Amino acid sequence: MDVRLKRAYEPPSDEDGYRVLVDRLWPRGVSKKEAELDAWEKELAPSSKLREWFGHEPGRFPEFRRRYIAELRANRARLRELRRRARIGTLTLVYSAHDSEHNDAVVLAEVLRRGLPKSD
Repeated sequence: MDVRLKRAYEPPSDEDGYRVLVDRLWPRGVSKKEAELDAWEKELAPSSKLREWFGHEPGRFPEFRRRYIAELRANRARLRELRRRARIGTLTLVYSAHDSEHNDAVVLAEVLRRGLPKSD
């Protein structure tokens, strides 16, 4: 399964395969044409409440991860579809966060690769 991560501000490439934006908000300053997205999965993004609580503070990431995975449990059908795409070709999760290690796309990629954890 080939799941990759890429910031929305990086130029698209042929190696990206199926490009899907996984943020609830559109990345500032990026046009739809520049983004070259195949899909926008707003429903898989963390809730606004969770996103605001996290505030991209690395110290909160473990708890953010736990809460976000709990939210993802309600979107199993969408997760299955992305997993299917990753099995047939490259799937690139596009995100806008500055921190490439502590963001929702990192958690979503982990869930796509390994599946939802059995328990929190």
